[in-house]
Amino acid sequence: MLQLRDSSAPAHLVRRADYTAPAFWIDTVHLTFDLDPAKTRVLNQMTLRRNPDVPAAALRLDGDELNLARVLVNGAGTSFKLDAGQLVLENLPEGNEPFTLEIFTTCTPAKNTKLMGLYVSNDSFFTQCEAEGFRRITYFLDRPDVMAMFTVTLRADKEKYPVLLSNGNLLESATLEDGRHSATWVDPFKKPCYLFALVAGMLVCRQQQVVSRSGKPHLLQVYVRPGDMDKTEHAMQSLIKSVIWDEARFGLALDLERFMIVATSDFNMGAMENKGLNVFNTKYVLANQATATDVDFANIESVVGHEYFHNWTGNRITCRDWFQLSLKEGLTVFRDQEFSMDLCAEASARAVKRIEDVRVLRTVQFPEDAGPMAHPVRPDSYVEINNFYTVTIYEKGAEVVRMMQTLVGRDGFAKGMTLYFARHDGNAVTCDDFAQAVADANPESPLAQQLPQFKRWYSQAGTPHLAVTSHFDAAAQTYTLNFVQSCPVTPGQEAKEPFVIPISLGLLGAASGAAQPLRVQGGCQSVGDSHLFVMSQAQESITFEQVPEEPVPSILRGFSAPVVVDYAYTDAQLLTLLANDPDPFNRWEAGQRLALQSAIKSIASSAIPSSATGLNDAYIAAMRTVLRHPTLDAAFKELVLTLPSETYIADQLEVIDPQRIHAVRERMREQLATALLEDWQWAYTAHCQNGAYQPDTLSSGRRALAGMALGYLCLAARHTADAVWPGKAYQRFKDADNMTDRFNALSALVQSAHPLSTPALARFHSLFQHEELVLDKWFALQAGCTDRAGEVLPAVRQLLKHPNFNLRNPNRARSLIFSYCSANPGAFHRTDAAGYVFWSDHVLELDAINPQVAARLARALDRWKKLAEPYRQAAREALQRVTAKADLSNDVREVVSRALAD
Repeated sequence: MLQLRDSSAPAHLVRRADYTAPAFWIDTVHLTFDLDPAKTRVLNQMTLRRNPDVPAAALRLDGDELNLARVLVNGAGTSFKLDAGQLVLENLPEGNEPFTLEIFTTCTPAKNTKLMGLYVSNDSFFTQCEAEGFRRITYFLDRPDVMAMFTVTLRADKEKYPVLLSNGNLLESATLEDGRHSATWVDPFKKPCYLFALVAGMLVCRQQQVVSRSGKPHLLQVYVRPGDMDKTEHAMQSLIKSVIWDEARFGLALDLERFMIVATSDFNMGAMENKGLNVFNTKYVLANQATATDVDFANIESVVGHEYFHNWTGNRITCRDWFQLSLKEGLTVFRDQEFSMDLCAEASARAVKRIEDVRVLRTVQFPEDAGPMAHPVRPDSYVEINNFYTVTIYEKGAEVVRMMQTLVGRDGFAKGMTLYFARHDGNAVTCDDFAQAVADANPESPLAQQLPQFKRWYSQAGTPHLAVTSHFDAAAQTYTLNFVQSCPVTPGQEAKEPFVIPISLGLLGAASGAAQPLRVQGGCQSVGDSHLFVMSQAQESITFEQVPEEPVPSILRGFSAPVVVDYAYTDAQLLTLLANDPDPFNRWEAGQRLALQSAIKSIASSAIPSSATGLNDAYIAAMRTVLRHPTLDAAFKELVLTLPSETYIADQLEVIDPQRIHAVRERMREQLATALLEDWQWAYTAHCQNGAYQPDTLSSGRRALAGMALGYLCLAARHTADAVWPGKAYQRFKDADNMTDRFNALSALVQSAHPLSTPALARFHSLFQHEELVLDKWFALQAGCTDRAGEVLPAVRQLLKHPNFNLRNPNRARSLIFSYCSANPGAFHRTDAAGYVFWSDHVLELDAINPQVAARLARALDRWKKLAEPYRQAAREALQRVTAKADLSNDVREVVSRALAD
């Protein structure tokens, strides 16, 4: 996962091409901590040796905000100097024999608001060392290619900090004088320092033993604050499933005596995969039906799996340098996506998971690819590495791995993983090493035959576009699809070479909608009703034979590549795909295209959005058919009936008028609400009762559809003055036995601006004022609700003064400020520029506390150059105001400078 470096250090461009191996290796590390919030003492005893493959040089150890007390070499004092945050030692033993280095420092965890390095949260100690946080604990070669064996001894007050944890296996514990105690941990595997962790505090533990296929027992533990134990069962079950799945799917068994998860509410990211001691944001651990929604349960399962899977893809094999970040993150996101899909009992649930993942990619990563922060999956340079923990590294990186699996097959990919570990276990390697292993394990595959070209996915930024045309020859009964690929210019990359693009294809009968058998021209046999076409040239074609009538093409089934498909579908063709395509992704995609085309047409119209604009009768009828369909899964229906987001609509336009987009989409929502009124009533009644709560995919889908129906019924009531459904929603809100139904009902009232939303919000706060994660939902709902007459920003400003708001807590800052600035474009992009002033104020305020969180907020104006006036000039002025701050962190300065660059 992610962390940031010292914001006060001078900006320095780091280039991948400049990589050199370290001048020294660190073989062993023994760290001794005397933990105290005001002054923690750290004794660092290392064994080092020169790297014989690198010219002799001084030893330069990274450090940040440390108080240095002692430096000894082989037990004796030595000369040293401090230079630009580094401890420099020149008078070291010659030759390649190991020598010892002892460094004694102190730090102040209680004042560490950056939540990087060693810090205090709720009177407990935690660490976060990725990417460059270990240097805030002790002087070290803080880079991922330096891997060492760690032994850690922790000492602390036993009453205040009864639990003392670190990586690996517990060697011994002891009671000390003056009410203190100690614990010594040994990690049996060498690791880079970014995977180091310690935790000390008043914690309680849920534990369970599992047995690997070899018969070896392992202890699994989940540590939380007292009072949260009742919310840990799902996380534990998710961990057990992860352990079982990884050994079954890839033969990767748990390699430690124990595996620990610890939850903290003060964390900059979701979780961190420290070897054997994963530190998690409470958001991705704590859940029970009273406090967590179905989405929360699903996210916990996914994130627990993700961090556990890092044990092999990230820990046992790690990155040579931070440019290779997607080596571990893209691969592990792919693995957690596969894990979640493999746990789905029904094929429809697998499809829903795939659609959800693609929706995130297209609404967040595609805009990143088209903006000032665009970068390749393997970047070429950075100023601050924490700014490159992005959806491009994670989600697009996962799509690159998925394309490898598509090109070699599921079994072939498993063989590639096996070869990867056989070659590189225990080493720090590159993205090229991984791709080579998968190709070498499948020498006859398209991946092996086109590997150098395929690796352009790592080196070229931007989202490729596929322009597709078709030609039907009735006399010859042939149907040809012509493909032209291109990729837009991105910062630093003017020209792009062709990618290798796997395109899954099918054909449907235009009249019957039936899947057509495929026979590829030049092929020796039929390929069924789906075919994988691997495109590698700038222009290519494929022709199908024995096609009796002009078909409807189903292009990019399963989203087989992260590209944009430009094909001039007619509404009739899209309706055919929506009703009949056997590929669930393209069935959903057809509905999205229909809605998107209607939205773009209305936005381009000069008329004010009204009954004359928006969705046509054919679309409404198609949505009614989907909603009433007797066999479609409820979760799939909910996805199809969800309109494209304002952000996704904006991404399709050359010039963005946020208020126009908002008005058009709101009109489309109103049309769906009123035109399908009886259908929504049926849907709610048919899906609102689900028996005893279970967060499984089937019942979660039913609750999602019931929640959507209730939201539309309350929205329709706003235009008909009907008090029945808002009243039912309020009653549902009060009576619900689970957070999903309760929050769906609350959202329906808030988003429809019904007067009952006021007492409902007050009641919700009263019920959950001591549940921090639930309060995050309460703040986020109000900051993200539909804006009417500019009401949201004043409400957000008022909520900043609420006693439960705490800017220093990343979750709380995200729940209110980010929900407004980054997730509510209709409210944020105000014609009076007040939203932009609010944004700049809080980027600057957060930058003084936690630069990483501030840099994430700064990205809300990445795409300002596409805005129409008056938004464009106002956004520029807000960005310029931020850059004018003299002591701005490198984290934020890099983001806003790139946004302003020509």
